[in-house]
Amino acid sequence: MSAEPPRRLPATPPPVPEAVQATVRELVDLTPVLGLVGERFTAAGHEVHLVGGSVRDALLSAESGTPHVGDLDLTTSATPEQTLAVLEGLASSTWNTGIAFGTVGAEVRGERLEITTYRADRYDRESRNPEVAWGSSLVDDLARRDFTVNAMAVSLGPDRTVTDPFGGLGDLLARRLRTPGAATDSFADDPLRMLRAVRFVAQLHLVPSPDVLEAMTTLAPELARITPERVQHEFSRTLLNPAPREALELFVSTGLSDVVLPELSALRMEIDEHHQHKDVYTHSLTVLDQAIDLELADPDAPSPDLVLRLAALLHDIGKPATRRHEERGRVSFHHHEVVGAKLVRKRLQALKYPKDVIEAVSRLTFLHLRFHGYGSGEWTDSAVRRYVTDAGDLLSRLHKLVRSDSTTRNKRRAAMLSATYDSLEQRIAELSEAEDLARVRPDLDGNRIMELLDISPGPDVGLAWRFLKELRLERGPLDPEVAEAELLTWWRSR
Repeated sequence: MSAEPPRRLPATPPPVPEAVQATVRELVDLTPVLGLVGERFTAAGHEVHLVGGSVRDALLSAESGTPHVGDLDLTTSATPEQTLAVLEGLASSTWNTGIAFGTVGAEVRGERLEITTYRADRYDRESRNPEVAWGSSLVDDLARRDFTVNAMAVSLGPDRTVTDPFGGLGDLLARRLRTPGAATDSFADDPLRMLRAVRFVAQLHLVPSPDVLEAMTTLAPELARITPERVQHEFSRTLLNPAPREALELFVSTGLSDVVLPELSALRMEIDEHHQHKDVYTHSLTVLDQAIDLELADPDAPSPDLVLRLAALLHDIGKPATRRHEERGRVSFHHHEVVGAKLVRKRLQALKYPKDVIEAVSRLTFLHLRFHGYGSGEWTDSAVRRYVTDAGDLLSRLHKLVRSDSTTRNKRRAAMLSATYDSLEQRIAELSEAEDLARVRPDLDGNRIMELLDISPGPDVGLAWRFLKELRLERGPLDPEVAEAELLTWWRSR
């Protein structure tokens, strides 16, 4: 087991401008509960500070002209037991789920807070589980944090002093992402921090410093130490940002994707000399961009939509396995939607996504080419019914995915594809007025099937039901007499 090297703390913390001190004081005063908590801890002889992302986001909100304090994360010199004693009579409720790590949760005047004792943890670098140790000072506590922009604190005592020992404020203003100590030490301690770096590129528009980039690239294999659940959580948070493309490019270029989502990295296929297929990796990122635009433009759609974004990013992951070089320099990807749907299911299961998300993304991947199988718009009623039925409650997402999948620079072809899909949506609307496309069911139920065919419950009932479902999709609603006659004819022919 390798020991963690000692952290190098700054000899003299850089001064925080008075204007910033004044701004932070005003921000803290916007949340009166912080003043109450500060008074309680100070009276009991303890230090307490607003810390980390709470300070970062407060400063960003002030910069944007909409000042507010978001999450209330506090750090204190008090032990967890002392914290509980201080909160007695002030907090309407407390919870101790994180108390082993020094964190006490509390609700005070309707606000939820997390209050953590100063820590000076050490890591064994074989897992990401720290050896929890209480720290003796605020600077020790800030030194163990992931990035300098999260290593700032503001006292909730009377002075409201801002503490910024690692230059986080300057990094925040410069949109720079650095670690308090050596980046290699920080990421070796906790490899999940590399994924957080990716997320902060999307969330905060920060640019990693050269040493952070180098450490991420060197230590990317260490991400395998992290549980799939934690990886999935961070990756999803990245994907749900308004513009995640730059972060995803960092995710791939540093090799992090090779460890947890190798199918995305594999999309960077070498383009053949005749350029018979486009850059699938770049295409997929563009599809994601366009899908997000359509998602945000739809007031009736959920946003951010994890299912749609995963499908847009991964819809072509079956292409590397299905690429074939044909005659005359052509390249094909036959049935890549089938292979892709299987790969999506396998990868999302490995990342522990919920079952409903896995099934939805896999289904969208399978269906994303269906539209192109119907030529230039000669949609029969039967084809429309099948398209809507197969999509089910994913139809709105499928519309967005298919439209986003058009990344051609040929304006004439792009306009033609858009017009063709417009006509399909119009056909769906027209047919929906005539019949309930959202609930296409056989014209006879199971009881009538058994009665008519004189059979008992069993596999034959299911076969007859499926025959009638196919008949309904092909011909639309039928009168019961017609459906019964068709069923009897089919049954006798068996």
